Amino acid sequence: MKLAFYRRLFFGIVLVLFSTGIAKSSQLQASEEIWQSLHRGEAVALIRHAIAPGTGDPLGFRLGDCSTQRNLSHEGRVQSGRIGEFFRARGIQEASVYSSQWCRCLETARLLRLGPVSELPALNSFFTDRARGPEQTREIRAFISESRGKGPHILVTHQVNITALTGVFPSSGEIVIFQMRENGQGEILGRFTAPSHTSP
Repeated sequence: MKLAFYRRLFFGIVLVLFSTGIAKSSQLQASEEIWQSLHRGEAVALIRHAIAPGTGDPLGFRLGDCSTQRNLSHEGRVQSGRIGEFFRARGIQEASVYSSQWCRCLETARLLRLGPVSELPALNSFFTDRARGPEQTREIRAFISESRGKGPHILVTHQVNITALTGVFPSSGEIVIFQMRENGQGEILGRFTAPSHTSP
């Protein structure tokens, strides 16, 4: 009786470990496919700027004058570098990088060190002017569709922009891999946050 019990227990443990291994393998394969989609230009990476304490911008905000804006903290600058490492660990050594004209986005984009950064006004925050949201979202959808198949594209922007486009509320520095289908529908392929110590 005891021998039969231990045999059943042994085979049960083996089955659980085997099933867990298959699940982990499937998750890893799915993650690799997502990053390959980005590499081929079938999807883009949307990144909310790294950690910048506060909400919105101070009174007297002026575009192009970082001293009037809410900027990255030291932690945010370190986080930006880790995000770049996270991309490189997944085979993205360089990319077409676009950014909002807000200083915290531009600094995040540059600290990725994945290529020259181009300003894209459609990525600018409409936090204080929500009426601009629908038009900017249409512009970004069109930009993503036009970028399809042209290699990896990274767009650094704000929470409100990403939420309007995808429906998700990203954390600071979060990466959302997003694809525009040929039928005009958008799809989230994956969401990632760079850990303190990146690994493939």
